[in-house]
Parts: sequence; structure tokens; C-alpha cells
Amino acid sequence: MRGKKPKDAAQKGGNGAVTRRDFLRGASLAVSTGLLAADGAAVASPPESSAAAVVGPGKVPVTLRVNGQVHRLELEPRVTLLDALRNDLDTTGSKRVCDRGTCGACTMIVDGKAVYSCSLLAIEAEGRNITTIEGLMKDGRLSPVMQAFIDNDAQQCGFCTPGFVMAATALLAERRHLTPEEVNRGLGGNICRCGTYHGLRLAALEAAKRMKA
Repeated sequence: MRGKKPKDAAQKGGNGAVTRRDFLRGASLAVSTGLLAADGAAVASPPESSAAAVVGPGKVPVTLRVNGQVHRLELEPRVTLLDALRNDLDTTGSKRVCDRGTCGACTMIVDGKAVYSCSLLAIEAEGRNITTIEGLMKDGRLSPVMQAFIDNDAQQCGFCTPGFVMAATALLAERRHLTPEEVNRGLGGNICRCGTYHGLRLAALEAAKRMKA
């Protein structure tokens, strides 16, 4: 019958060697120490040079220039430009449809570029020039793009129409000589669920001719 190993031998193994249990115990202690150190580093204050100003979550002052008029609002930083204009300024021409920046119904022009206003925070648009479809009419007259949309029957339900008009207006502000392929690319970020794409293309091309004339 075999005798029991001495207690020290069971812990250290033969000839005083470190056992698997001792190795795992030591490794666990080292990992735990490292995690505690990492946790301490995570909660430490960042260097002053890399610290960014934090606003919110409550309302903060935001100044928006919309269609040439300055509006001073109190908004939560999470509010999008689309929601700020629709809910706080009653500027409802731009529509909320997908709310994911994919359909283009909320398109506005910011500093001359067409943008999805559902994906732009209002606070990010502060100090920039914002144009909505309400700002395209001058002295009660439709813009060339708006008139071309009517003349070419480029709408059915009309829900996506403001976004298409804004996208076409931004496109024509960059270039007046458009090919059908350029129109397709320029309006490719907008979706018409009624399928009036033929009329939309004709409207953009006709508006380009009118604006050249």
C-alpha cells in the first residue's frame, strides 16, 4: 500500500518543483493585479490637452440660421437638425421618413451642400447657412427647379418631393450643364416610392436649361 505524499511535496511537487496549481494561482494573481491597474487608469482624468468640452444632456443654447433668418433655440445636444426645424421652428417642408439617412426625404442644403438633416445634429449646424424648401421661393414665385417639377409631373404623393427639389437645387448650384447620367448620380441619394423617376430626371434637366437661359 502506497504511503501519502508529504504535505510540502503535494504542494510543490517532487524535488520542490512548482505544481500546476501553484502556477495557476500565481497567474491569476498577476492578471487580477493588471486588471486593477487598468481600471485605475480608465477612471483617471485624461490629460488636459485631450479633454473635450462636454455639453448636455440638458438643453443648451443653439443659434441656427435658416433661410436667411437667425433663430436662437434651447435644444438638447441629441436633437437632430430635422427635429429642431420641424418641432421648434414649425418648418415642416423637410419630411421624416426613414430616419436613417437613406431615403433623402429630409434633404436640406447646408453651406451649399445637400445633407440628410435626420443625420445631422442641430448643434453641429450652428453658425452654418441652412436652406429648406421654404426658402427657395422669392417674392412669392417658385424657383426654376420647383416650377420644372410641376411642369414635368415629377411627383405623385408628394411626400418625397421636397427632398428631391433640394437635392436637384444643390446639384444645379454646382453645375448647369447636366447629362442624364449626371442627374441620375446627383439624385441617387433620394428614393421615390411612387416611382416617378422619369419625371424627376426630366424636371432636373429642364430646370438646368431654364437656369442657363
